Amino acid sequence: MNLAGYIDHTLLKPEARVEDIIKLCEEAEQFKFAAVCVQPIYVDLAAHCLAGTGVKTATVIGFPFGVTFTGSKVAEAKEAVFRKAGELDMVMNIGAAKAGRWEVVTDDIKQVVEIADGVLVKVIIETCLLTEEEKRRACHAVIEAGTQFVKTSTGFGTGGATVADIQLIKRVVGDKIGIKASGGIRTLEQAKELIAAGATRLGTSSGVAIVGGTVPKG
Repeated sequence: MNLAGYIDHTLLKPEARVEDIIKLCEEAEQFKFAAVCVQPIYVDLAAHCLAGTGVKTATVIGFPFGVTFTGSKVAEAKEAVFRKAGELDMVMNIGAAKAGRWEVVTDDIKQVVEIADGVLVKVIIETCLLTEEEKRRACHAVIEAGTQFVKTSTGFGTGGATVADIQLIKRVVGDKIGIKASGGIRTLEQAKELIAAGATRLGTSSGVAIVGGTVPKG
């Protein structure tokens, strides 16, 4: 298994500095991770550092709550693509999902997909805030909106990726779209369990430790 090829090497902490992003990109190139995932303000820097490496630059849209205006998400996505983001991890409208307003959820996603113009879009559904039925409905909305991935978590919620959630999502989406597990993934054992359950991408800030087979301190 090429474990590194599953990993989005992630640094989304608001206190992240330029030197932290440069280090993130250097590590991603060294270990041949699938992508780095950074806040929008660092897309330019990451894309420059990773040019020609084969590692994608991913950024977040409507992060971390998903309840900004759809127009704001569209503007963020447009700017990110202009600045050479190769992947967009957007947060769905969680409030609309909890209210059962699935047409609002779907339209919100669809508009970002349209402005992304072929750039890969992953939709964060924040599983820790949803019931099982809401998780299923969210997956259907993601597929209907035309995205390429459903993603479990922001990493800023009350919980992260679980094997049970990945298995549930896999039953719903099958092989139609990819599944990104994220949030709280810190060990090689966790990574392998999530991949075995159906995850095709892993979002983690512990990628180096996972690939090295060691448990990160703290």
